[in-house]
Amino acid sequence: MARKIAPDTAVRDLPETSGKGRQTRAAILDCALQMAGRIGLEGLSIGVLADRMDMSKSGVFAHFGSREELQISVIRHYHVLFEHEVFYPALQQPRGLPRLHTMFERWLQQVSREVETGCIYISGAVEFDDRPGPVRDALVQMVQDWHDALQRAVQQAVAAGHLRADTPARQLVFELHGLILALHHDARLLQVPGSIGMARIGYARVLRSYATHAGLELIDLAQV
Repeated sequence: MARKIAPDTAVRDLPETSGKGRQTRAAILDCALQMAGRIGLEGLSIGVLADRMDMSKSGVFAHFGSREELQISVIRHYHVLFEHEVFYPALQQPRGLPRLHTMFERWLQQVSREVETGCIYISGAVEFDDRPGPVRDALVQMVQDWHDALQRAVQQAVAAGHLRADTPARQLVFELHGLILALHHDARLLQVPGSIGMARIGYARVLRSYATHAGLELIDLAQV
């Protein structure tokens, strides 16, 4: 996930030379992200955001230049926050199942916090899955980066002897993502009690189907 778009994110998200300019842009993006979680990326506009921030339209426009760039910046802002909440803490764990466990558990926690506010990755997919353009491209890139990071973690677990050599990394990531989508759906729409616990049970079952003996011991130790 620490990847080739990081320098571009830094440049585009912090274009002003003054500290005040960077702080203002960050505050606008935080506000826009909260709004997008509730009304979607399509609900964002320079005018609505200016009203919410008690700024002029020209003041907000100066930071982004267009509604499309605002939407893309919100996606990138969310991605940076996601990396710091989910991905980077997992890197503190040893390669193999300990790292994969942490990635998935922190992903679960992130989604559980977003039950009220909405997940940009999930809601954005509904809005832009059939709408080609720069916003969709940015969203696809961010989600694909996360899937690539998960796939690398799976491959590292194979190399560490925790998962079988014939483990299909892409298939396993597909199954893990499916659990997250089910959690978001049941917790947010159906408001099913204990949804996060069911997701954890599903994760353990999926891993056990691919785990080696050493991997099963790690799963038991982690009480997954």
